[in-house]
Amino acid sequence: MSVTKAFVFGAGMGTRLRPITDMTPKPLIPIVQKPLITFALDHLIAAGVNSFAINTHRLPQQFEERFGEGRYRNCDIALVHEPDLLETGGGMKNAEPLLKNGPFLTYSGDILCDVDLPMLIDEHFRANNDVTLALRQTGLASAIALRDGRIVDITEKYGIPGTYDFANIAVWTAGVFDRIAPHKKISFIPPLIEWIGQGGRIGGVVLDQGEWFNVGSAGDYLRAHSTVLQGHWRPHFVSDPGWPQPVHDTADVAPGAKMLGCTVIGPNCRVGDDVVLEDTIVWPGAEITSRSRLSRCIVRSRQIASGTHQDHVF
Repeated sequence: MSVTKAFVFGAGMGTRLRPITDMTPKPLIPIVQKPLITFALDHLIAAGVNSFAINTHRLPQQFEERFGEGRYRNCDIALVHEPDLLETGGGMKNAEPLLKNGPFLTYSGDILCDVDLPMLIDEHFRANNDVTLALRQTGLASAIALRDGRIVDITEKYGIPGTYDFANIAVWTAGVFDRIAPHKKISFIPPLIEWIGQGGRIGGVVLDQGEWFNVGSAGDYLRAHSTVLQGHWRPHFVSDPGWPQPVHDTADVAPGAKMLGCTVIGPNCRVGDDVVLEDTIVWPGAEITSRSRLSRCIVRSRQIASGTHQDHVF
């Protein structure tokens, strides 16, 4: 059996990643010039999804610019705006009209991974679960207790310590919508804990293989680029021709400029003469003035970087 619909969370505030996200929603920040959220979409498409709902809150016009035609790789996309942030459970409930017919996947639009989605989907149907969560030993948290494929506790609500972290991907049945009140700001965790206590079939699949990034800091962002460029990570589901491309064809880079390590130069950038960039990410339309020296820096779109800097966000 297959799952053809997905809800991708795009409405977060990106607070932990500021100031990188001050002018761009976190799901749209570029990873070697490819928007972060499009990795989630590609991953889901490879698993059989052909219809998406994406919730938005902050800077929604940028999502409109990216997906305003309602299509991505010949798949339908509906943007569901939340003027008031509803969190994960409220966001799902708000998109119920688009998701209620049959099972659906949820996927955080700000993670980067290549975990085995077919394994998760197959287990959901094999076990006849109400919900199946992707789990991982991320080192970030261990709130979920798993016993014989069944989740028996979350955050020790029932006194059972957890071993696994939620990998921010799950398969759901439409029964979840009966458990969330409309127009309510709420995480889906409290209804899920209640469902466990009432005997719901809440399963979990440990997906520790492959890469999984929660890009929560400038260091995480730069490490993701290192994994792509130095670790040669290219997920099988990425369809963009030529990705990854460290220097975009439209970038104007002076012959005397040097780009070292995991440096990326985006489209329509200008890099002056006698510039040295090391492990530095330059977003579309930015400018690096002549004789600048940047190491482990991030230059956001339409910003001008000048001088000598290390570990700085422009």
